[in-house]
Formats: sequence, C-alpha cells, structure tokens
Amino acid sequence: MQVLRAVVTSGSVSAAAANLGYTPSAISQQLSTLEKEAGTPLLEKVGRGLKPTPAGTLLAERAGQIAELLSGTEAELADIRAGRTGLLRVRFFHTASVGLIPPAVAKFRAEHPEVQLDLRMQEVGLLDDVAAGEADLAIIVVGRTAPERRGVRFVHLTDDPYRVVLPKSHPMADQECVGLAQLAGDSWVNSALTSDDICSLLLRDAYASAGFTPKVVLETDGSYSAQGFVAAELGVALVPRLGLDVVHPGVVVRPVRHPEPVRRLYVAVRETVADRPATRSLLNTLLEIARE
Repeated sequence: MQVLRAVVTSGSVSAAAANLGYTPSAISQQLSTLEKEAGTPLLEKVGRGLKPTPAGTLLAERAGQIAELLSGTEAELADIRAGRTGLLRVRFFHTASVGLIPPAVAKFRAEHPEVQLDLRMQEVGLLDDVAAGEADLAIIVVGRTAPERRGVRFVHLTDDPYRVVLPKSHPMADQECVGLAQLAGDSWVNSALTSDDICSLLLRDAYASAGFTPKVVLETDGSYSAQGFVAAELGVALVPRLGLDVVHPGVVVRPVRHPEPVRRLYVAVRETVADRPATRSLLNTLLEIARE
C-alpha cells in the first residue's frame, strides 16, 4: 500500500521507483499483487502517466493514515521504553497507605508526570493479581521465606516492627520499652488473631513466645481506629510502625521486646515490566521512602 501511495503521489512507476530506491519492475510486481488482493484495478493510464481509480485513491489515503499511525505508535513505544509515559498498576494493603504509598507516589509523580498510576488498596489477593497480570507491582507481607511465583520478581522493601500502643494512663506508659509478657493481663484491641493471614500467624507466635494468649475485646479494620479504642482505655494494641505515621493524641507508642514482632515487606513486581525505566524508578522511590 505504501508503494501504491508513492506511485499516486509521484504520478508514475518510474518516479516512485526512483523515490523508493526500487527498480520499476519491482514496483510493477508489487502493484500487480496488490490489485489481485484488492480484486479491482487500482491505477489507470492517463497519457504518459497514471491516475488512481476510486479504489486506488481509497487505498492510497489509507496507506497514509496507516503510516501516520505506525509512526505515532513507534514514538509512544519509545516513550514507554524510556519511562516517559505508560501505566503502572500498583496494589497495596491498608497500613502501607499511611506512611509509605502517599509520599512515594508524590515523589514519583513529580519526576514522571506523564506516567499514569492506577492505585488500589486491598487486603487480599495482592500477589495473585501480580501473578495473573492484573497488577504490575504490589506491596506484600511475607512469612519466614519469600514466596516464589512464575513471572513475578520479589524485592525486599523493609522490615516493619510492631509497636505497642498504650493509653496514656497505662502503668507502663512511662517505660521506654515494654516487654510483651508484661502485658499478659491486659485486654487487647485489634490483635488480628481471628484469621490465618501472615500477620495473624506472626502475632500468634509472638504472644505464644511471651507465654500467654491475649484477651481480645475488639477487632478493628484500621490502625487509627485501634488507637481510638486504646485511647478510650478499652485495651492495648500491637500496631505496625508503618501504620503509626499519625498517632492519636490519647495514646503513647512504645517499642516492644521479648519478642519484637516484625513484618517483612516485599514488592512483588511482574517480570514483564520489571526492567522498564518507570518501574525501576517507582521501585527505587519505594525503597527510598521505606528507608526514611
């Protein structure tokens, strides 16, 4: 079709051959093949030149449109490869949305304004979405060993220790650090013991290592709501440090020891996008914010 376009715009086979660097016979052969595929004449002789038939005019116009589309597509692909444009689908859990994702997204968007971010907070199915190609990156909590999934690359992000949240009136509120066994007799808020996810298993092991089973009085959906109930003196809570970017004025937050529960956070990245400049930049930004 591009050969036909050259013949139509130049007015003759010989002129098109000279412009394209082909022989006139090669141009004629390609035009003959195209006419057979179209099933109708595309050119007609007018004096010493050629004139396109209505079908030839149509195909020549479409050839121009296709050339423009291909050129634009190549430019867009070059932008994506260079990290200037594109879409990254990012998934993360609730506490990551407190102190990690917002500053990382703000920094990334300032540096890559043309890259679109599809952000979604969810508590389940994060790794499954990446493995299925429905997300490009996900912040996940892993157990003792990092998981393995075909087509997914795992990058250690940070270790997120739990902190104990106490009401200001608590007898241990003035301690710099609290031993977990010291809280065996307290009531507990948001202890995450009612499910079988990694965080629940982590806390169960911590309580067992401290020699007690906690008395759970309330389960909440978020770290700040847990702080609210602690401030109302309904109990104490273990909250990941990542979820304590905003601290309720009615509580104190202290390190906990013997043991200190720690969540291991990883970024799961889809292999097919892992080496793109935009992906690497977002990953580096997340690592930088996590270190801070």
